[in-house]
Amino acid sequence: MWRRGFPGGTHPHYHKDLSSGKAIEELAAPEEAVIPLHQHTGAPSEPIVKVGDRVRVGTKIGEAAGAISVPTHSSIAGEVKKIEPRPHPLGANILSVVIANDGSDEEEEKAVLKPAAEQTREEMIGAIKEAGIVGLGGAAFPTFFKLSPPKDYPVDTVILNGAECEPYLTADHRLMLEHAEEIVQGGKIIMKVLDARQGFIAIEENKPDAIALMEKLVAGGNGFRVAEMPERYPQGAEKQLIKALLRREVPCGGLPFHVGTLVQNVGTALAIYEAVTEGRPLTRRVATVTGSAVAEPKNLMVRIGTPVAQLIEACGGYRGEVGKLIVGGPMMGLAQFTDEVPVIKGTSGILVLTEEEAVVPDPEPCIRCARCVDTCPMRLVPCTIQDYVEYGLLDEATDWGLMDCIECGCCAFVCPARRRLVGFFKYGKALVMERRKKSAAS
Repeated sequence: MWRRGFPGGTHPHYHKDLSSGKAIEELAAPEEAVIPLHQHTGAPSEPIVKVGDRVRVGTKIGEAAGAISVPTHSSIAGEVKKIEPRPHPLGANILSVVIANDGSDEEEEKAVLKPAAEQTREEMIGAIKEAGIVGLGGAAFPTFFKLSPPKDYPVDTVILNGAECEPYLTADHRLMLEHAEEIVQGGKIIMKVLDARQGFIAIEENKPDAIALMEKLVAGGNGFRVAEMPERYPQGAEKQLIKALLRREVPCGGLPFHVGTLVQNVGTALAIYEAVTEGRPLTRRVATVTGSAVAEPKNLMVRIGTPVAQLIEACGGYRGEVGKLIVGGPMMGLAQFTDEVPVIKGTSGILVLTEEEAVVPDPEPCIRCARCVDTCPMRLVPCTIQDYVEYGLLDEATDWGLMDCIECGCCAFVCPARRRLVGFFKYGKALVMERRKKSAAS
């Protein structure tokens, strides 16, 4: 059933062979960690340490500050040197805690937890919140909040998202091969929290080894089934995955719980398992370092706060003339102006392209070919929405679905005129949100 897929989508070159065969390597802890206090959707955490304090691995350095917020933890042991704004992968200078590594790698004492089978729903959600877990697939939405849907919208289906449709990235693929049992156990915890009746592990067919391993693990019948999905970008976007798997359509402005579904990245499921069974906070993650301008692409287990430059160095450094450094993948990632930005919770990969690959042609006038319309997985009309944003007609752009755009980049990828569609959509969304804030304040 799920091979029928979703509307639109495209087939970029995946380039996953650069790193898919590389086992996860542990990267050495940085000499200095720069840990932003805003790494998730919602309110940033507030610092609860001061300059001169000594922290350990797992020490809470930022407290949740709002209904949608999570704590932040130290990823190394050492002394807090500074608390100041520092460059962030999302482009702004964000208040960050700068910690000098003392080399001890001493860990904070973990909370004593009951076995997962004996914990209540509230205890599990509390452990997940205290661990600072957010979605590791990119959106970084606080997981505890996602696991607490309104009582009027019970969730009956859990989907563990192992599609990893973004080109170049293979971190989730390697996690499924090397930590499959923990991921499945994390999925069971999610199902218990939500009292869900069925679960799927969705994996694109270009990962046959991960599919075979997961099918073997769930063969005994534990509530999960493996769904082998056809290769198609953006298969991993939660609305598209829900449509392909369940034929349920999330309404405009709605969330997956409105159709009885919850989607969690496989990396998030692993982090949930570690938080609930071991009391381990989120201080590290797996990131793919890849691209033709990297000497040796790898998958690395990295401490949060590690500078991107250290990841590049661990992969043999740059090769040739570097044209663009992207945090994330080529379709939805963000280009950086420096490799001194830190790894954050949502950093799924680092992509380095050559100058030749990074050339962006000048945009030309729209020829109304409708390729962007055909490929849009949200069934929007991107060419028209851009026109409205470009001319400042935000009401009209909103009426045509600007805020429903998932910024997947399909439209820009297929546009023969090379129009900067996604850039205009992000700009337009920022203007709309700013206008709404001013309206609410007044």
